[in-house]
Amino acid sequence: MTETLTRTDFDFKGQESVYHGKVRDVYDINNRYMVMVATDRISAFDVVLPKGIPFKGQVLNQIAAYFLDATADIVPNWKICVPDPMVTIGHKCEPLKIEMIVRGYLAGSAWRDYKSGCREICGVKLPDGMKENQKFDSPILTPTTKADAGHDENISREEIIARGIVPEDIYSQVEKYALALFKRGSEMAAERGLILVDTKYEFGLKDGKVILIDEIHTPDSSRYFYADGYQERFEKGEEQRQLSKEFVRQWLISNGFMGKAGQKVPEMTDEYCEEVSKRYIELYEHITGKTFVRADESNLTHRIEENVSNALEKL
Repeated sequence: MTETLTRTDFDFKGQESVYHGKVRDVYDINNRYMVMVATDRISAFDVVLPKGIPFKGQVLNQIAAYFLDATADIVPNWKICVPDPMVTIGHKCEPLKIEMIVRGYLAGSAWRDYKSGCREICGVKLPDGMKENQKFDSPILTPTTKADAGHDENISREEIIARGIVPEDIYSQVEKYALALFKRGSEMAAERGLILVDTKYEFGLKDGKVILIDEIHTPDSSRYFYADGYQERFEKGEEQRQLSKEFVRQWLISNGFMGKAGQKVPEMTDEYCEEVSKRYIELYEHITGKTFVRADESNLTHRIEENVSNALEKL
């Protein structure tokens, strides 16, 4: 199987610290810049799975860069450059302690909650009689707290402001940005024959200004359906054809794993990892309209270290 990058341990010039996230490793340079390495790790139910997915990091990084560039007119973002297919260098910002999840359709965890009888998510009331994958009259915002460890938790606008997690004026700005980004992402997806079902956005502050940070509109942070056949499948109550990480979650669920104590991650064969890789590449090509060019993965660590070091010298 193709080499994968599942762990990094770089020591860049000016490096202050490193944070190993579920998927990304983030290096703080001189307390001014962030070097974000998109590894080939894959997570589901807040658990990092035991095997890496070939080219996943490259796919995520390049899709995120594509959409950051395509939405820079809506909200300023943290990106400075992409020195390597798996790396973005950007401005260091103070992250807001929430994730803004925008949903255009009743799917995924929202549907699972709805099916179990829940009729309110994050302060948003939902009508009775909705079906799985049904489109909302207009997109809804369902924020979550951003947990340093463990599971993120749903939270309402009112709670965020009452608890002082984000000041009201900044939260109002973030709401507008999130909905505008979702509108642009939906339009771009539609041009490619896809439906942007739901997604998450993260924001930070730089010099008091709200900045879009992290990744956007990637298969790790978003769910996409194929537009062709959506209505027919919906009316028949059939599963939608989708390009997202949801198929990994469904595979885990069908094998008895939902990240709960005592549950064991099912075996990830090389064949399964290659299949997941193909899905990620398929989404890249669908959403960008570009042919995916596989980067040389023969010595990933050396390649990244050299490319990043050269880029940092120029900043």
